[in-house]
Amino acid sequence: MSTRDPKVVVVRAKTAGLERQPPPSRWPKYLIIFMILSAIYYVLDSIKERWYIFDPTELHDLAKAAIAQNPDNTTLVISHIVSNLIETHGIKHINPREDEWVFNNAGGAMGAMYVIHASITEYLIIFGTSIGTEGHTGRHTADDYFNILQGEQWAYSPPSLAKEVYPAGSVHHLPRGMVKQYKMHDGCFALEYARGWIPPMLPFGLADTLTSTLDLGAFYDTARITGREMIRNLLIGKI
Repeated sequence: MSTRDPKVVVVRAKTAGLERQPPPSRWPKYLIIFMILSAIYYVLDSIKERWYIFDPTELHDLAKAAIAQNPDNTTLVISHIVSNLIETHGIKHINPREDEWVFNNAGGAMGAMYVIHASITEYLIIFGTSIGTEGHTGRHTADDYFNILQGEQWAYSPPSLAKEVYPAGSVHHLPRGMVKQYKMHDGCFALEYARGWIPPMLPFGLADTLTSTLDLGAFYDTARITGREMIRNLLIGKI
């Protein structure tokens, strides 16, 4: 006959049962975190306009005035724009280094850019190329306004079969979340303004460097300049 204590047997059975139970699911915790982050994003997205310091219409007017005063001279057009922005917004928000150009490869297109302003909710750059380029706009978390300063840009977006043409003095608005194919002809330069959430756009602007060109110098300069301007603006309360 067995001399084992029945209570011990019951306790061991319960213990064995507990050991066989699967660990509690982590999905409820992840779901709660997701809901909290979604709520934070919704609130911030609804009030982000309070942090904007630029206006698309005013920038378009400035671009047209610069073109009118300096026809066929992109260098003077850029200087006119930058000097006026410094007068309006101060050196604290504007990068005055007009010779600080860096190559940029994004969406299959290649050009050069000069970062005039970069913050969490806005960026303002000069982008263009002397020899032409073509690529994918990217699908972004910000509205993008492409003010053509010189040359001509074409764009295409199905299901329309029509070609969009943007000459100097016009503005090409790409709404947040939309995407197009675009082409910049020889000697096309633009004042590009984006307003919305800028950090999620940065991987698009850097991915081609890591997966195709491997131009680590351009990658470093882009990250350094953009980071410097974003931090500089954050330190004075510009989000």
